[in-house]
Amino acid sequence: MNAQPKSLLRSLLASCFLLCSSLALAEAPQQKSQVPGYYRMQLGQIEVTALYDGAIKLDTKLLKNTNEKEVQQLLARLFVKGPAVQTAVNAYLINTGSKLVLVDAGAAKLFGPTLGNIVSNLKAAGYAPEQVDAVLATHLHGDHINGLIDADGKAVFTNAEIWAAQADHDFWLSEEVAAKAAKEMQGFFKMARDAAAPYRAAGKWKTFASDQELLPGINSLAANGHTPGHSAYLIGGGEEKLLIWGDLVHNHAVQFARPQVAIEFDNDRKAAVATRKQIFAKAAKEKLLVGGMHLPFPGIGHVRKDGKGYSWVPVEFAPLP
Repeated sequence: MNAQPKSLLRSLLASCFLLCSSLALAEAPQQKSQVPGYYRMQLGQIEVTALYDGAIKLDTKLLKNTNEKEVQQLLARLFVKGPAVQTAVNAYLINTGSKLVLVDAGAAKLFGPTLGNIVSNLKAAGYAPEQVDAVLATHLHGDHINGLIDADGKAVFTNAEIWAAQADHDFWLSEEVAAKAAKEMQGFFKMARDAAAPYRAAGKWKTFASDQELLPGINSLAANGHTPGHSAYLIGGGEEKLLIWGDLVHNHAVQFARPQVAIEFDNDRKAAVATRKQIFAKAAKEKLLVGGMHLPFPGIGHVRKDGKGYSWVPVEFAPLP
């Protein structure tokens, strides 16, 4: 081989080496996105899918029956920084095998751009809004029912019946009650009326008293205090049960350790505290699996007695059988 081909070969080898080196050292671009917000688990023959609507910041000054020093100590204990802390908004999709039931519908975009992802995560989980047979509202606050309608005020869950406790219906949908309410509350009454409107017009708005079987394998449980008709739902039976308790807890770092702590949004703080203590005790004693709308996503886990208060034990990720 003469000198020129040898020189050319060396140049090619050097170029290949430099190219391979640059490829090996090339930085992968950051994706800057999260996985879809759903978590699936099996409850006996029932499939449960937690759906993430998003998160919102709540100021710890909204917590009552406590003081700032205690709150900050309890937050720091769980490596949470205040004064405004991230609070999730969750919903739960129950597939009984014969019915597809959604518990709560999220906030839509009426509480800001960080919420309103129930429908997109429902679709990511493999379902469509029109497949939902029933939506059970834990209560009629906007962050739980605004997602019933789209931006034009039309029904999102076109084939579903909507179930709400009679006491919440009578309170939040009453023009008379709304007229007597404080000015800063008027928007919450309007949200409830707007969300219910297309379903009421279609004859698909249903109410229940309390503590009754609404659908096979799904029972309502009175949990009043946060609102007049605030309700929990017991899913399944035997040892395979899940208690979806709505807004029993807004701040897990504080309210498990101090069940007596209420929040500004409680309609009846005394009743809300009594309900929380009662359900905490029941969940801990019976080792119930529970789900909460404002617990860190997926919001499913157990309640454990811990000294004078309780601890939250979240579920671990696991594949389906």
